[in-house]
Amino acid sequence: MSAPQAPVAPARGITPALQRRLFLVGALLVAGGALSAVAFGDLGESLVYFWDPTQMAAAGEDAVGATIRLGGVVKAGSVEWQQDRGSLKFIVSDGKTEVAVEATGAPPQMFREGIGVVVEGTLTQSGVFASDRLMVKHSNEYKAPEGDMSADERKELYSTVEGL
Repeated sequence: MSAPQAPVAPARGITPALQRRLFLVGALLVAGGALSAVAFGDLGESLVYFWDPTQMAAAGEDAVGATIRLGGVVKAGSVEWQQDRGSLKFIVSDGKTEVAVEATGAPPQMFREGIGVVVEGTLTQSGVFASDRLMVKHSNEYKAPEGDMSADERKELYSTVEGL
């Protein structure tokens, strides 16, 4: 007769159920940490608001000094480009409210009156929007050159994409 054997203890490794629980707890800790960083961090100072002229006017003094992306249409007859000074002045409108804009640097090639623009900058105490970034809104629909275009017109059309 052999001596009775002691009962075998179950393996104490990590079971799949425990693995899932640990993963879930870890994921929740990471998500909670990220949420805390967003909630309690100084992210409010780095936000850029996108407003149209009416929304910016409604914000009143809160709009002064804040970094804003102002979207609207360039009012016809309002563009003043001083190439020698790199100064561009125009009015952005949303059909209800108008805002005077002073931008620095050369405007994009597609910039013109009646086109949609987004300007990034700040509203000054004097009510002028000082911009250091000007973007032109345009259709993303491609239109092939017309068959009856002259060689000079084709050359001008393709010169806008040279060097890309």
